[in-house]
Amino acid sequence: MIDEQSKPLLEKERRKRLIIFLTVFALLSVAVLIRYAILMLSPSDPGGVTAPRPFVERGPILDRNGRVLALQTRLGNITVWRPDVIDREVLGRDLSPILDLPPVTIETRIATSPSDFLYLKKQVEQSTVREVENLKAEGRLRGVGIEAIVGRIYPKKRLASQIIGFVGNENNNGLAGIEYALESELSPSSVKAAGGAGNQVFLTIDENVQNILEDIGERLRQENQAEAVLFLAMDPRTGDILGSASLPDFDPNDLNSSDESSRMDRPAIWAYEPGSVFKVFSMAALLDAGAINDNTVFVCNGRYEHLTNRGERVVINCLDAHGPVTARDIIIKSCNAGTAYAADQLGMEAFYELLKDFGFGARTGAGSPGESAGYLLPPDSWSARSKPTIAMGQEISVSALQMIQAATAVANDGVLVSPRLISRIVSPKGEIIRSYQTGQGRRILNAETARALRSYMVDVTSDIGTGWRANIRDLSLAVKTGTAEMIDPITKAYSKTDFIASCIALLPAENPSLILYLAIVKPKGEILGGRLAAPPIREAAEALVDYLGIPRGRNRQVSHSGSISLPSALNPVVDTVVPNFSGYSKRELLPLLFREDLRIEIKGDGWVRRQSPPPGSPLSADTVIILELE
Repeated sequence: MIDEQSKPLLEKERRKRLIIFLTVFALLSVAVLIRYAILMLSPSDPGGVTAPRPFVERGPILDRNGRVLALQTRLGNITVWRPDVIDREVLGRDLSPILDLPPVTIETRIATSPSDFLYLKKQVEQSTVREVENLKAEGRLRGVGIEAIVGRIYPKKRLASQIIGFVGNENNNGLAGIEYALESELSPSSVKAAGGAGNQVFLTIDENVQNILEDIGERLRQENQAEAVLFLAMDPRTGDILGSASLPDFDPNDLNSSDESSRMDRPAIWAYEPGSVFKVFSMAALLDAGAINDNTVFVCNGRYEHLTNRGERVVINCLDAHGPVTARDIIIKSCNAGTAYAADQLGMEAFYELLKDFGFGARTGAGSPGESAGYLLPPDSWSARSKPTIAMGQEISVSALQMIQAATAVANDGVLVSPRLISRIVSPKGEIIRSYQTGQGRRILNAETARALRSYMVDVTSDIGTGWRANIRDLSLAVKTGTAEMIDPITKAYSKTDFIASCIALLPAENPSLILYLAIVKPKGEILGGRLAAPPIREAAEALVDYLGIPRGRNRQVSHSGSISLPSALNPVVDTVVPNFSGYSKRELLPLLFREDLRIEIKGDGWVRRQSPPPGSPLSADTVIILELE
C-alpha cells in the first residue's frame, strides 16, 4: 500500500519517463522525414550512367598457347525509368538495332513491367554502351539509363564452354567447370596478390584442336540427329587433353538460353557402357596375364555358350560366325564369342584387378568438377555371365576420360598416364605459381603386350577390319570401333533403337603422340561404329596431323638444334599519347585490359595490323583505342 507522502514522487517519475520517450520519438520522426525529403528531392530520372562498381579483376582463363577463353571486363546493364518514357514505340524502334531485340519486345517489357524501373538487357558490351550513350547525347532515349558493371565475358563463345564453365549473376564466383573448380585461384578475394587481382589459369586445351573437334562433332550430331556427340584428343605421352568436345554445347555469355543437357561436360560426367572398343583393354589384360597368347585359338560359330556348375546356360550372340579366331582376329573382326571364350581363361578376381589397373571404376582426376568414377562392381557381385559380358564392354560403365586414360597404356608401351586439363597457374605479374606437371606414369602392361595390341588395331583399318573407313594412306592408325546397346530406362533391358557408335585411334601406330576418341549417342539411321564413327576419326586425324606436325609419308621432316633465340617481349607503354601497337600479340596486350584508366577494344586474333586512333594521337579519358588483329 502506497502512503500519501510517496504519491508526488511517483508522479514526478512518470512525467520524467514520458518526456524521455517523447524526445526519442521526435528525434526518430525527424530523421525519417529528412531521409524521405532527400529521396523526394533527388532526380527522378535514373536514366543516366551510374558509377561503375570497383573493377574486380577475376583472373582470366587461357588455352595452352595463351589465347583468352574467359576474361573480366567492363560491361553495362541497359535500364528504363518508365515515368520518363515519352513514346514507347519510338523508344523500341531506336533501341532495337542496338540491343538486337525486336521493337515489340522492348515495348511489351516496358508496358508490362510490374515496377517503374526495369532492366531491358544485362551485361552488354562497351560498344553497345557507347551507342546508347551517343543517342542519349542527341537528346533521344529519354528514360533509358546505363548501369556500369564489371562482367565476365567469353570471347570464343561456345568453344570448350562446358570445360570453362560460368560464373554467377554478380560475376564474382564460379558455378561450373574450371570457373568453379579453380575458384580459389581465379577469385581476387581468395588470392593474396598485389592489387587484389586473381591468378591466370592456363589449360591444356588448344583452341585450334578444340575448334576442329567441335566442328566435326556438331556436323555429325545434326546429320545423324544424335542426342549427343563426345570427341576427345589427347597427347598420351604427357596426358594433356588438347581438345574435348561435348555437343550440344552452350554460350556462357547467354546462359539463360541454355539447358542442363547443353551445359553438361559429358566426357567427364556421363558414364555409359562402352561396347566393343573396350575389347582392346580386356584382351590386353588377358594377354598380359598369360591367360591367352597370340596363338591361342577359339571357335566362333556365331554365339558363345557356357553351362555353369549349377546348370545355368549363358548364351552371348555374335554378329557373324567367324570360325577359328586368335586374339588378333577378335580385335580385327570385333568377335563377341571369341572375347567371351578368352575371358573364361582367367579368374574373376584377377580379371577385375587388371581392369582396375586401367583406371576403370575410379576418377581420373583430370580437373573437371563432378567427374564420374564409372561403374565396376567387385567380383562378389558378378553373375555367371558378368565376366564375358564385361570383356565385351557391357555390364560396366565408363567415362570418355577413363577410355582415353586406359588407351595411354597401349600407346605408351604399357605405361598408363592420367589425363589433365590444367597446365599452369600464373600470377597477374606473369610469374608461374604452380605448374601441373605430367603425372608419373604407371606401368600396367608389358611393352610387348601393348605393341601387340597396336599391331592388331592397325589391322582393324585393313580391308577385312571393322575400321577400314578410318584408314589413311600415308599414316598408320591403330583403331578399334564399337557399337554399344543402351539400357532402356523404362524396361531396364537393352534398347532395340538406342545405341552408341564409337571409335578410338592411336597415331602414328608405331609411336603414338595422339589419341582420338569419338562417341555418337543415339544416332538415327546408321548405328554401327565402323560405318558412322570411323570416317570422322579419319577426317579429324587428317586435320590434326598437319596442324600438330605429326610425321607422315608426305610431310618432309627438318632437323635442327632445337634451340632458338627470341627477343624479350615488352609491353606497350601507354601514357599521354597513343603508342604504336603494330605487331603486338593479344597476349602482350592482355595487361592493358585490366587498367581502369584505358578503354581498349580488341578485334580478332593474332597480331595488331590496324589501330584507331593512329600512333601519336593525344590520349584523354574519353579516348577509345580500337585494335584490329590478324
